[in-house]
Amino acid sequence: MTTTVLRFGAALGAVVGLPAVAAGLQVGVEVPRLDVAEYHRPYVAVWLERADSSVAANLSVWYDVKMRNAEGAKWLKDMRQWWRRTGRELSLPMDGVTQPTRPAGRHQLSFTEGRNPLAQLPPGQYKLQVEAAREVGGRELVSIPFEWPVKQAAQLSAKGKSELGEITLELKP
Repeated sequence: MTTTVLRFGAALGAVVGLPAVAAGLQVGVEVPRLDVAEYHRPYVAVWLERADSSVAANLSVWYDVKMRNAEGAKWLKDMRQWWRRTGRELSLPMDGVTQPTRPAGRHQLSFTEGRNPLAQLPPGQYKLQVEAAREVGGRELVSIPFEWPVKQAAQLSAKGKSELGEITLELKP
């Protein structure tokens, strides 16, 4: 009996140790390194937009969450498209969505089908929207259209010109 329990435990451990391939999407956001006199990390908003330009889901918002008296939130309106579409209606910070600003480099965000924010996403045409704004800098919006639910794996990308580098969208069925 002890041998059977040990074998079962080892087999279960092997199965649990396998990587799970779940349907969903992975977003890559590149914040370029800029050679400027006064550099500030950008505020970045990542969201999904329906075909009618309404917001389907807020995926991530990076801003100075630690600023005294929540003053960091007052510059969120510099991300104009995100602010007009959804930002001004939100109560910030939002658990699981808002995060501190990030340094120059490539950053990955992963979202799994059936879990928020994709849990209630109906089939249709969408756009991944990534907007960045930087103090003493510029503002930029990059869009990638896609269809949900994912029928076959795909890797899509678009490139910003100033405040954003390459934006990637990996779709997994």
